[in-house]
Amino acid sequence: MALRIILFCLTSALLPLIVTCQVPQKHFNPDSLPESFFTGLKKEYGNKKIYPPAAEKQILLALSYYPELKNIPIEFQTRPNHSTGHTRVTWGGLFESPRKRHFLVVLSDSTEALLMPLIFKNISFDAQLGLIGHELAHVADGITTTTFEIIKHVIRSISPKYVDRAEAHTDASCIDHGLGYQLLAWSRHVRKTMNTVTWGGPDYIHRSQQRKRYMNPDEILKRIDESPMYKNAR
Repeated sequence: MALRIILFCLTSALLPLIVTCQVPQKHFNPDSLPESFFTGLKKEYGNKKIYPPAAEKQILLALSYYPELKNIPIEFQTRPNHSTGHTRVTWGGLFESPRKRHFLVVLSDSTEALLMPLIFKNISFDAQLGLIGHELAHVADGITTTTFEIIKHVIRSISPKYVDRAEAHTDASCIDHGLGYQLLAWSRHVRKTMNTVTWGGPDYIHRSQQRKRYMNPDEILKRIDESPMYKNAR
């Protein structure tokens, strides 16, 4: 697998292991990728990024599927949070131009007992990539949105139906960026762990019926099957 990525993504023989394109993969095994591969990712995609060392490989690999975020300031944090993942523009970022905004991505490392199997350290490498990929799709959307549109989005988020559409759109964006199989791994893990067919997020776990908010595995597979970029994924 490492060789396949290198063959598709080398810039040239003079710049080894510098990824410049996104190649969808059905499965990533980090142990099969040399450290030089991640060194190349850090050089190309680590600019203006702050992240915990323990999540470096996952974050850099996910970022390689979002080339438009190369020079966008993003801070990744692992800390207690009810939601497994959360992304927002920093307060100062609201007053910056879209392409210069600062973003914060929080990956939960502690939450209530029922959700602990879903936190970052307790899921597979592929599922971690899917979770990060979903959050980066929020960032990608944020760099094309005006401050007024962000404020309008926050106000409209009072409506659960609006949030349903927004999160489904974010899942679709993650798939379209090339991390569809990783989002699928995350989606399947959540539904199997929580014993549910649909998933509406942590806010609905204590209700008798889950809300349909995020794309289900069959919807993810359908979008993957319809996308030409996944034709040669292995």
